[in-house]
Amino acid sequence: MHLARSFALLTLLVTGSTLAEAADPLFSPQPLQNASGWIVTVKGNLRVGPSYPGSDEFSVIGYPSFSIRRAGTVERFSAPDDGLSFSFLEESAFRFGVVGRFQGGRYLQDDRRLFGLEKIDWAVEPGVFVEYWPLEFLRARAEIRRGFNGHEGFVADLGLDAVQRFGAFTLSVGPRLSLGDSEFARTYFGVTPAEAALNGQVAAYRPSGGITSVGATGAVSYDWSPQWSTTAFVTYKHLVGDAADSPIVQRFGSEHQVGLGLTVSYSFGYTP
Repeated sequence: MHLARSFALLTLLVTGSTLAEAADPLFSPQPLQNASGWIVTVKGNLRVGPSYPGSDEFSVIGYPSFSIRRAGTVERFSAPDDGLSFSFLEESAFRFGVVGRFQGGRYLQDDRRLFGLEKIDWAVEPGVFVEYWPLEFLRARAEIRRGFNGHEGFVADLGLDAVQRFGAFTLSVGPRLSLGDSEFARTYFGVTPAEAALNGQVAAYRPSGGITSVGATGAVSYDWSPQWSTTAFVTYKHLVGDAADSPIVQRFGSEHQVGLGLTVSYSFGYTP
């Protein structure tokens, strides 16, 4: 399943930093009081999800990540399916900056039924994001990204999260909407006449861009201490439109895309 290669590339992508400049009631309420300089949060992530877009089989991947913020500030809420973000503008209710995501590839080793279909390499998706809190418990976020390597298309993810804290627990849940242009759709859901002839089980198919999926994400976090926390989450995407009608999805995969994950976080103070 090319996990070793995906692990190395994903590690490079997610090992970044996010600077939070000011405390805000929308975020986690307990900063590390004794830290000076910076607070570094190191995370270990374990995720289970479809082997490739539209697949009905699952892959497991683990990777590290970290974030950094000024001492005395509190950590912003981040949904588990957010891309890696770096803010240029950060106010109490509004953020804007750059974002990046990693998209795994599609390989014959993942599913032997893909014989004859072109291999799709891993992709990185840099872009921009905007985030707004219209209410103290409600966050809206949009990401627009462009793929490189595995696909060359434009994609967008829109989400809304209701966030509520109950003591050491933080619960979040909200809907998701994903879009992709024709280049993205044809890469992952299209079938050329040559591929159809070689595979013998799917017909040629040329999808158009548009809405690719609708779904939801839910998460629960628990703060064991100001240093340690864990987050468990589930994501669901229902493929729609041309993505759902793809013969790859209909013959080999599923319109229902489910993901599970667990993150363990440790925060500590650092003074250069």
